[in-house]
Amino acid sequence: MRIKKGFVLREVCGERVIMGEGLGAINFKKMLALNESAGWLWKQAQEMGEFTVESLAGKLCEEYEVEADEAKADVADIIASWRSVNVIED
Repeated sequence: MRIKKGFVLREVCGERVIMGEGLGAINFKKMLALNESAGWLWKQAQEMGEFTVESLAGKLCEEYEVEADEAKADVADIIASWRSVNVIED
């Protein structure tokens, strides 16, 4: 998976929000606010380019005190929310 071009994480009024830039903004009808750890994962996904649930879960375990199974479940939920607003692609 990877983040679609044209989508960035911005801070708006103290909230982390995924937004479309350029042509991506034209078709972007939903905004997605992220909590601190989801925003951190977004940045990791951007840096990695290509990512999987497992690779992001590994990063999450390295950064936060969380068990591997819990990290995988959390990352899968976050990726599902990103898919719901169509900001990632396979």
